[in-house]
Amino acid sequence: MQRIKFDLGELQAFVVTAEKASFRLAAEALCLSAPALSRRVERLEVALGARLLERTTRHVALTALGREFLHEARATLTGLDEAVQRLGDQVRLRRGRVTVACVPSVANHLLPQVLREFAKALPEVQVHVIDESASQVLEAVARGEADFGLSFTGSQESALHFQALTRERYVLAMPRNHAWATRSTVPWAELAGQRLVSVSSRSSNRLLLDQAMAELPERPVAWYECNHVTGALALVEAGLGLAALPQLALPPDHLQVCGVPLTDPELWRTLGLLQRRDRSLGPAAEALRQRVLQSHGMTALERPLG
Repeated sequence: MQRIKFDLGELQAFVVTAEKASFRLAAEALCLSAPALSRRVERLEVALGARLLERTTRHVALTALGREFLHEARATLTGLDEAVQRLGDQVRLRRGRVTVACVPSVANHLLPQVLREFAKALPEVQVHVIDESASQVLEAVARGEADFGLSFTGSQESALHFQALTRERYVLAMPRNHAWATRSTVPWAELAGQRLVSVSSRSSNRLLLDQAMAELPERPVAWYECNHVTGALALVEAGLGLAALPQLALPPDHLQVCGVPLTDPELWRTLGLLQRRDRSLGPAAEALRQRVLQSHGMTALERPLG
């Protein structure tokens, strides 16, 4: 590939001179002296190894090569001008695109309020949400597919920065007409003999749940198993069993299901913001990140259950 040996000023000098067919008029348009303009065009011709303009004492005309190159030069200047405009818009946060990766519970219950406020402040910024499992969120951030992520795993990844936002408690989800619905807590040991709904071993939640139940005298049995928390909640709604779920998965105003904190032991997980250590965020992504950090919704998880 041949190296470009001319600068933007020389390219602009040629285009304006060709359009005005006059060195004098082009020099006036560019606020240059006629000799200075002529030198710029000459340097461009030398760099290209081709004559672009035919010069006479009264007239300037394009050569055949000049006419062909003028089309490309105009397109280059227009494209560069548009790129500078787009960049300026992004710096001023008038435009842009942000990609956020998050687990489904965050996408369903925390992110909508943040995005609503973000859209009011920056209506021209587009947002793409990757709502997947914790492992897929981790991969999306690590591969650079997402600007940042919101998840409950990743604090052990050396290439990622994990900024803790809040803690979330695990509760026992049950129908509101269940006998335990009015209790303040339920010990894990009392789950023995109950029909339980569980998430699959592929879920990051399952590891925490297995650890919590590992030391119980009698380990509860899962009669139903789902890949995602949302599926487990749906089975609880249907009255098929009880489920140990993270509090965020269970809205406090849910009409059919309520959650009672699990104890002995209490089980919590930490929601954090994930970023690659070797990559800085663009203006729009940084603005959204700040909205996430400032959101009151991120602290609501530690309040007592309603």
